[in-house]
Amino acid sequence: MSSGTDHGGTDHANTDHGGTDHGGTDHGGTDLGRRIQEYRSKAGLTRAEAAAQAGMAADYLGYLETSLEPNPTQAAMARLAAVLGTTARTLAGAGLDLPPGRKSRDGRAVLQPLTAAECREFLGKSGIGRFLFTAARGPVAILVNYAMLGDDIVFRTTDQTSLAARAGQGRVSFEVDHLDEALAEGWSVLVSGEASVVAAPDELEQVSALGIVPWAGGDRDTYIRITARDVTGRRIRISA
Repeated sequence: MSSGTDHGGTDHANTDHGGTDHGGTDHGGTDLGRRIQEYRSKAGLTRAEAAAQAGMAADYLGYLETSLEPNPTQAAMARLAAVLGTTARTLAGAGLDLPPGRKSRDGRAVLQPLTAAECREFLGKSGIGRFLFTAARGPVAILVNYAMLGDDIVFRTTDQTSLAARAGQGRVSFEVDHLDEALAEGWSVLVSGEASVVAAPDELEQVSALGIVPWAGGDRDTYIRITARDVTGRRIRISA
């Protein structure tokens, strides 16, 4: 962990900011913040109570739970983990370099279908997903970074790839998922529709404005747009 401001020693007991676990599709904060909220909820502690026991300000704990870029100290993580009955490594999401799904199944896990609106919320404005299509060798999944244009998905490639060749060749799908190994929870969204190469000048102007920068780099000047026809999803949550 990189160093950050602890703000320890101050209780701020009057500042609770709630004790909810942010269920549903609330995307405030980061995985770290959600893990802290989950473990705090399991411990039956309000934010003020957990902060006081960990020797930090309630406002600082609120920052860790809700900030998009939390930067806790190792000492703060260790004290907080001890109060919440877990470890700093678990709160931090240790094991990110291992294949997902290695944690033992939790018997309290519940599989929940997502509504179309919840699916779109999980898709967000951009991210990383898998472009799914059928090639000569069978089903293929290619990892790409994408952006949303309305309900449609847009990503960039080159005109020499199999991705571009699939445009206009029938039904394709796009899958986005996220797994929190520490909590044994996760979600997945599957979008199905038709893929097309963006060629019209006005449409090219629209997709260019999305600011998609492929992680793989290189000259990727071909935009693929997936017109969404069906959107489904599911979420695994640990029941109380």
